[in-house]
Amino acid sequence: MNFINSIIKYSLNNKLFVLIGAVLLIVAGTYSSQRMDIDVFPDLTAPTVVVMTDAHGMAAEEVERLVTFPIETAVNGATNVRRVRSASMYGFSFVWAEFNWGMDIFQARQIVSEKMVALGNSLPTGITPVLAPQSSIMGEILFIGLQADSTSMMQLRTIADWVVKPAILATGGVSQVTIIGGDYKQYQILADPQKMDAYGVTMNELEEIGKTFSTNSAGGVVRDYGNEYALRGMARTNDLEELGNTFIKRNNGSPVVVSDVAEVVIGSAVKMGHASQNAQPSVILAISKQPNINTLNVTEQIENNLKEIQKSLPADVRMDTHIFRQADFIEASVNNVGRALLEGAIFVVIILFLFLGSYRTTIISVIAIPLSLLGTVVVLYLLGMNINTMTLGGMCIAIGSLVDDAIIDVENVYKRLKQNFRKPKEERLPVLTVVFEASKEIRASILNATFIIMVAFVPLFFLSGMEGRMLKPLGIAYIVSLFMSLIVAMTITPLLCKMILADDKYLGRNEKDSWLTRKLSAAYFSSLGWALQHKKMILIPSIALFLLAVGLFTTMGRSFLPEFNEGSLTISAVSKPGVSLDISNQLGNLMEEELLKIPEVTSTSRRTGRGELDEHSQATNSAELDINFKLKDRSRDEFFADVRAKLAGIPGVAATVGQPLGHRIDHMLSGTRANIAIKIFGTDLSRMFILGNQIQSAVQGVEGLVDISVEQQTETPQLQVRPNRAALAKYGISIEDFNKFIDLGFSGEKISDIYEGQRSFDLVLRLNKNYTERIEDIKSALIDTGDGRKIPLEEVADVVSVGGPNTITRENVQRKLVVSANVAGRDVNSVVTDIQKNIEEAITLPEGYRIEYGGQFESAQSASRTLFITSILAICVIFLLLYGEFKNISLSIIILLNLPLSLIGGVLAVYFTSAVISIPSIIGFITLFGIATRNGILLISKYHHLQQENTPLHETVLHGSIDRLNPILMTALTAALALIPLVFNGDKSGNEIQSPMAIVVLGGLLTSTLLNIYVVPIVYELFEKNRMKKSVKK
Repeated sequence: MNFINSIIKYSLNNKLFVLIGAVLLIVAGTYSSQRMDIDVFPDLTAPTVVVMTDAHGMAAEEVERLVTFPIETAVNGATNVRRVRSASMYGFSFVWAEFNWGMDIFQARQIVSEKMVALGNSLPTGITPVLAPQSSIMGEILFIGLQADSTSMMQLRTIADWVVKPAILATGGVSQVTIIGGDYKQYQILADPQKMDAYGVTMNELEEIGKTFSTNSAGGVVRDYGNEYALRGMARTNDLEELGNTFIKRNNGSPVVVSDVAEVVIGSAVKMGHASQNAQPSVILAISKQPNINTLNVTEQIENNLKEIQKSLPADVRMDTHIFRQADFIEASVNNVGRALLEGAIFVVIILFLFLGSYRTTIISVIAIPLSLLGTVVVLYLLGMNINTMTLGGMCIAIGSLVDDAIIDVENVYKRLKQNFRKPKEERLPVLTVVFEASKEIRASILNATFIIMVAFVPLFFLSGMEGRMLKPLGIAYIVSLFMSLIVAMTITPLLCKMILADDKYLGRNEKDSWLTRKLSAAYFSSLGWALQHKKMILIPSIALFLLAVGLFTTMGRSFLPEFNEGSLTISAVSKPGVSLDISNQLGNLMEEELLKIPEVTSTSRRTGRGELDEHSQATNSAELDINFKLKDRSRDEFFADVRAKLAGIPGVAATVGQPLGHRIDHMLSGTRANIAIKIFGTDLSRMFILGNQIQSAVQGVEGLVDISVEQQTETPQLQVRPNRAALAKYGISIEDFNKFIDLGFSGEKISDIYEGQRSFDLVLRLNKNYTERIEDIKSALIDTGDGRKIPLEEVADVVSVGGPNTITRENVQRKLVVSANVAGRDVNSVVTDIQKNIEEAITLPEGYRIEYGGQFESAQSASRTLFITSILAICVIFLLLYGEFKNISLSIIILLNLPLSLIGGVLAVYFTSAVISIPSIIGFITLFGIATRNGILLISKYHHLQQENTPLHETVLHGSIDRLNPILMTALTAALALIPLVFNGDKSGNEIQSPMAIVVLGGLLTSTLLNIYVVPIVYELFEKNRMKKSVKK
């Protein structure tokens, strides 16, 4: 403690040094705040590596067997892998390797890359897995929509591919740009088998010519006339007529050119996806950012680039960057939390002025707020953290507590200065001595109280996984700001008291306490006197209230995190597997038109099917809609219900309503974009689908369960061309030739590139549409025989229509099917309990099949367990700190009485607001325990001090309580009322997580303070009387 005394003395004797230090802190804090990144949350990205493979049109079962399984097996044994998920669909394979939290993502990517190299030749020829770019969990930060009046959809797509996308990728911090919609431009050689037969040209010959018919050659160097010439053969062209005139072979002495046997045209590639904006066709670019990158800066840079690009685009092309813009949500969230911080500070100022009744004392106390906050910003900056709703939220919750140390110091110094002023002049002590002694007197209380609040927050640092990533920054900001306030209270506050409050004229004017203090002291004196005479009438109701609170706590619902208010919706809509892309597009337009009728909806955008290869690729029967909305007269729940009602009216569509970030957090936790995932593991997809539908029926009636949907892993129509090997042998066709004909003739194979300036476009060879659009056409397609003739495909193969799975998902090398659902109007935990009960009663699982449950509730349960165990440990440490100060077990226990007293108000506050205990609520209780303990310390330390001066017991309790009433009420009210903005604006973006904490702290502090100033004096008097009796007997 001598060290602390010397700090106080040094500060009082070195005015200039301390004041310059304060100015430097303000400058450093301001500088740091401008340099720090701003985001909505800390980076929550789980270390996940995505392996994507283009399987060249293979069916889902083939993809699973030949591509996904080898990749999964290779990745499964990798170091620190905690889960491997995969999806095998028509033509694509995706494998998600999820590593343990804390794993360095670049090391994880290195491990997966090495495993891919080790795969070597175990994958089919020509199939190469690639790692997806490393993106943040925050997902797409910006959608850009391109629409035009006269420019064609093909031109629009080309502009997106060759003008807009490169400019965005050149912006620092962008990880990938995915384009969907429009017509992808291709040069196509559409072969006519009958003409080829007439001219004796085979598909192989046409393919070989196609590979080289637009290439240049290099002829070295020619030196002539003193110059050095580069010799080049210029055969490259994009002129369709010239390409058509390319020679293939001679037939009966006449030259055969490409245009004799095929059409060379510019066409659009086979469409895999549609995009639209407000139900009008569009091209949409989705931009993802890298982890740990400032979203606001990246968005601003992209928008500046796009403004420049817009000038060079055709006049009718419109570029819209407000379809979905995460920066809007971030700015709104951070501004809302910042406003709550400012409003909280105003409440603190008002309370201080009312109690202290003096501008000077108020100013000294309030100076602690900016200094502590700016000091916190400097520390966060040095720790490499960013400004987000969690770090700001930590400061918000701390703001009332920041002035507490200063209040206790100022109030005591002011009181001692007035007492000194009332003495005759010759008896007065020097001002320096009075300020030093007054600060020293309450120094131990301040130190212990602040350390106890810090210890109470330690359980937060034991959280792991996503909840740890999200909430630890809040704890760091809270503890650092409290520590900063402690430093301010021991240095700047005593110095300012000496400089501003020691003036004789000022003390003469303010000799009396403020009007409010006098009234409160008088009322408290008489009420405490009555309470000490009627102890049972105070203690019994307090115990009853505590038991009631415990009872209510056990009956309340549980959830992980409150719902965010992002100002936009993400709707996943799935129609029946096998539905064509055009029908899916029509259904998507219908959904947009219906949603646009809702008054709150401002705009819609939709992506149906898939764009290029990216990890969010969907099947052709899936769509993702992004809806921007502004709430007007109705609540959010009513609006959501209306959205669900509108979507329910669209036939054949199962829709899941979520929000962009909430959606992604769900997906990261359970692999499903919904609150609850019921995972069925087994082997037979049909059996699993039947079980899924049975589970859907079983849980249908659970209250609060919405958006129930069974993953559509059902059979979709397939056309199988089954070769007749005897017939193939008869015509001299090998299996390799047969497979190559199917690949080349129908799906179309890219054989070369055609260049237009710097832009390259695929050159694709396939049969013309007379042979590719209907089942009968396919049967009559002509295949090359061994002797150069052509015969109809049906001569050597059967074309049959069968069913096959559209998508196969797996987890940890087992097939799975997911029944997903969201929760509305009820807590997640009780809904999951009901679901499990219903499934146990109604479903009998066959041998080899099992069910697992996933989602946010799992994280909530593990976090609650961790917090419960670590909170008990924290209470033990608090007890040891108290024992260290008072050297008395009984006194330490009396101070800890504040914990049950604070629990009463906290539980009642939650019960009358949401009746749901979430992780933020539990953290609210942790915060509350620390702050509430401070009040007990202030009282008991004063009693202890008076008892050492041999003051009679009753007088000790009465006068000690009166003496500490002001600081107790001020510290409690500033800590509690500073949270009012968060409580009343809990539905605003950014305040969703802090609001449940604020509700608990506000409710708990009101009851704990009210009961503390009566219950602690009563219990202390009872304890001391009992101790005296025992000592007399001895």
